[in-house]
Amino acid sequence: MNPEAPTPPDSAAADPATPAPSRSGSRRTLAVTLLLSVLGAALLLVAAGQGWVSGQVQAQGVTRTVTADGGEVSGLPGAMALVGLASVVAVFAVRGKARALLGGLVALAGAGAAYTAVAAMANSGSSALDAKAARAIGLANVSATGISDSAWPWVAVLGGVLLVLAGVLTIAKGAAWPGMSARYDAPAGAKQARPKRSAAAEPSGSPADLWKALDRGEDPTAG
Repeated sequence: MNPEAPTPPDSAAADPATPAPSRSGSRRTLAVTLLLSVLGAALLLVAAGQGWVSGQVQAQGVTRTVTADGGEVSGLPGAMALVGLASVVAVFAVRGKARALLGGLVALAGAGAAYTAVAAMANSGSSALDAKAARAIGLANVSATGISDSAWPWVAVLGGVLLVLAGVLTIAKGAAWPGMSARYDAPAGAKQARPKRSAAAEPSGSPADLWKALDRGEDPTAG
């Protein structure tokens, strides 16, 4: 009697396990992208509310210190932060090319916010500071002196860079990410699998037809 031959490994059982690394990898990149989007938007929002540039203005022999925050220098970083936050939800609602377009929008938003912060540091935010100085003393054509920049514009630059990275990841890896609508899609062929009711069993709704259905022993209210 020949000994029983060893059973070859079941390839069918091993196949479902092979896509697991790719699925886990796509979920990791999705989590990293969401983290970058939230962190970048948070940095932009916080930086926009802080003082970016300060200086002194003299009026009637009194020297005053004026400070312009990021929102007064430019409203773009704060607006781009809202784009980054909205993308955290929108990335689940879109797929395919729409998701790639969303990634491009987020990348452009981050680049715009970073460029605005760099431009503000290059120009020392002098125009925004002069306008605030003029409002503070109630005079026109006032120029602030002793202008100094804070480190908050660099925080805004970092936030913009994080949004750019989130957008690039969305473009490169977004096609493999799950979507919110997948679990709510109707199964294929669900309508075809539904049994059709016969014309005789489906009452037209008139009293006479209802009575005829009862005479045949049918339930006219059955769905």
